Amino acid sequence: MSTEPGTTPAPAPTPGDPHSPAPNHGSRIHGCLLGGALGDSLGYAVEFDDISAIRARFGPAGLQDFAALDAGSPFSDDTQMTLYTADGLLEALEWANDGVASDINACLWLAYLRWLGTQGVSVPASAPFQPPRWIDAQAVLKNRRSPGNACLSGLATGEMGTVMRPVNPDAKGCGTVMRSAPFGLIPHLEPETVYKLSADAASLTHGHPAARQSAGVFSLVIHALSSGHGLREAAESALGHLRGGILRKGEDPDQDVVARLEAALRLAGDLPGGGNVLSPEDLVSELGEGWVAEEALAVALYAVLATVPETATADAGTAEADARAHFRAAIAVAVNHSGDSDSTASIAGNILGAYYGERCLPADWLAALEAPEVIRGMASRLAAVTGA
Repeated sequence: MSTEPGTTPAPAPTPGDPHSPAPNHGSRIHGCLLGGALGDSLGYAVEFDDISAIRARFGPAGLQDFAALDAGSPFSDDTQMTLYTADGLLEALEWANDGVASDINACLWLAYLRWLGTQGVSVPASAPFQPPRWIDAQAVLKNRRSPGNACLSGLATGEMGTVMRPVNPDAKGCGTVMRSAPFGLIPHLEPETVYKLSADAASLTHGHPAARQSAGVFSLVIHALSSGHGLREAAESALGHLRGGILRKGEDPDQDVVARLEAALRLAGDLPGGGNVLSPEDLVSELGEGWVAEEALAVALYAVLATVPETATADAGTAEADARAHFRAAIAVAVNHSGDSDSTASIAGNILGAYYGERCLPADWLAALEAPEVIRGMASRLAAVTGA
C-alpha cells in the first residue's frame, strides 16, 4: 500500500490554508502517527526542564531541531500509548470486518493492559488474559519512558473504569489526550461516535470530566481534519460540539476545558501571520504548562494555529515546503515552554500530520526518529483495515 500523499485535487488554497494537494487517508494516518512521535521525541528531551534551563542548554530560541541533540531523543509513553490505542481499535475493526461484534472499549482496555505489562507493572490477576498481538513483539515499546501515574494506577486496579464508575475520580492529567488521536482516524463515523469512543477510553484511567472531554475534543479535531476540514475550522467545530450537546445527558461542559480552548483560539487570532507568537512565559501564563488535559490540548492547538503560514500557494513543491516549515515552527512553540513539552508537542504533531499528511514531516527529523518502522507498521495496519 502506498503511503505517499494522494493527488486528488483540492479546493483552491486560501491564505493561511496551504492544503494542496489534498492527502489521501492513508497519508493522513501515517502523518498523524509519525508527526505525533516526532513532536513527542523532540519534547521528551526537555520534558522536565523549565524554559530557563532549555535556553541555557540550547540558546535563546530553545530547542528547535533534532540536530541539537547529539544522542538523539527517544519517544515517550505518549507514542507508546497512542500505538496501543491504535491497536485496540485495530482489533475491534478486525472483528467487525469478520462480521463479529465486539466491545470496543474492552478491546482498548485489554490493549492498555498489555501496554501496562511493558512498563514493568504486573497485570492484575483479575484482568482477562489476552493473547499477544503484533505490537507486543516490538522491543522498543517495552522501555519505560516516564509513564503517567494515573495511567499506571488506573490500569493496575484490574477494574475496567467507566464514566459512571471511574477508577481515578479526580485524575485529569494529559494522559488521556496524548493517546487519543487514533479515534479521529477511523473514517465514516459520526462526530458523536468519535467523541463517545474517545471519552469512554479516557475513563479507563482518568475519572475527571475535563480529562475525557479534552480527549474527546482532540479526537474530534483529528476527525474533522481527516475529513478535509481546515485547521481553525476543525478546532472551532470540535469546541462547538462540546458546547452544543455532544456530552452525555446530564453532563455539562467542563468550564476549564472551554476556557482554555477559547483562549487558545483567541490568542492564535483569526488570520495567519496576524501577530507575534507568544513568548514561552506568556504561553504558560495564558494557557498553562500542559500537565493537565485541557492545558495540553490548548497549548498544542495554539502552537498549530499561531504558526500557520501567512500565504498559500497552488504550487505543489512550494506547498510541501510550507507544510514542513509550519510543522517545524509549531513543534518549536509546543516544545519550548516550562511544562509537559513532549505531550504538547505530540498533540501538535498529531494535528499537523492529520491535516497535511506525510508531506509536512521533515526528512531529517524522520531520519532521527526512533523505530519509525514500528510506527509505520501500525499506521499501515490501521490504514489497511479502514480501507485507506
